[in-house]
Amino acid sequence: MPDGENLVVVASRGGMSTHPGWYLNLQADPAASVRIGAQQRKVRARDATEDERCRFWPRLAAAYPYFDGYRARTSRQIPMVILSPA
Repeated sequence: MPDGENLVVVASRGGMSTHPGWYLNLQADPAASVRIGAQQRKVRARDATEDERCRFWPRLAAAYPYFDGYRARTSRQIPMVILSPA
């Protein structure tokens, strides 16, 4: 989900009990690149703060209603990652 210059991504893994591999990779090395359409850009990843989570979750759940089901399916906190231009 775009948020100004940033992108917000969710490491839901369909509500599975473990984090997805791409999230673990970003934890090990937050430097990454993303492709949106034909455009590729370098980004730096960080976990969303609690305030950001509270602000973004309603927008994400409205756009992707299955996210609330994922959250109900797992006991882990589903990571929300902010990708900022590098």
